[in-house]
Amino acid sequence: MDGLLTEAFLSSLLTGAIVAAIPMLLAGLGEQMSEKAGVLNIGIEGMMLMGAYLGFYVAFQFDSIWLGFLGGLVGGMLVAILMAVLCVRLGLNQIVIGIGLTLGVEGLTALLHHFQFSRTYPRLPAPVRADIPVLSDIPVIGPSIFSRHPIVYFALLSVVVLAYLYRRTNLGMTLRAAGESPAALDVAGGNVLGVRVFSVLFTGAMAGLGGAYLANVGAGLFIPFMTGGAGFIGIVLAMLARGRPLWVLIGALIFGAALSLTTALQVAGSNIPTDVIQMLPFAAVMLVLVVFGRKARLPATLGNSYERGAR
Repeated sequence: MDGLLTEAFLSSLLTGAIVAAIPMLLAGLGEQMSEKAGVLNIGIEGMMLMGAYLGFYVAFQFDSIWLGFLGGLVGGMLVAILMAVLCVRLGLNQIVIGIGLTLGVEGLTALLHHFQFSRTYPRLPAPVRADIPVLSDIPVIGPSIFSRHPIVYFALLSVVVLAYLYRRTNLGMTLRAAGESPAALDVAGGNVLGVRVFSVLFTGAMAGLGGAYLANVGAGLFIPFMTGGAGFIGIVLAMLARGRPLWVLIGALIFGAALSLTTALQVAGSNIPTDVIQMLPFAAVMLVLVVFGRKARLPATLGNSYERGAR
């Protein structure tokens, strides 16, 4: 028990929680906007995976982690474009298309990785961290929280920006109308399909950025299927957050802490079986769903396509 109170254990737990939480946070924030507009973006796992692959590929080829993040953002948006065309424009089933896109991207990225990196498994150098003066010098929490890659601060800032956007701007009202009453928005002169396409592309950009962070900062390399369900956890976070970005952040940190326990307990020399530790994040998901799932409020037309003039 004493090993759980050491500086090494606490530092490992906090660092791991941040690294694991950021991809889920970015994916959850993106999914939240998509769901507000009425689109259930099940393909977010595929968007994250494509972002991870292209993000790593670009960063490795051009020796620039920032170009890698741009590549990850573009990769996520490429998958999102397919989602927008098939589900928003053509009105196909969002769940079926989302699952199909995820499976397709999993196969494509695994194949590309096999031909390009399977023999060498190249790694990226350690990313540069941005220290926040004074705060980064605090024992334990300073290096773990206030000495991170700038993308971490971008993700945290996104929580504040999106919370303001949803509550204080016309765009937030338009997004909510597209999900709650698209016909009313249409009558008022709003472009329902345009709003939904924008929200899906935003989701792809955020998910791709989360995937690129996972590959370039979290792991330093790309491995097939490396997202490991982070996109699906992002969907759960978005549904349970009830439209509040802050709740997405809190949920991501909880699940990130559960994931980081694997490494932290090994550092502490715990005798708990690894399989039990690795089960904790998914047990946490099920527990949260049981406790809060019934109270989750989702847009009235979530998952339904919209056709102008249709009844």
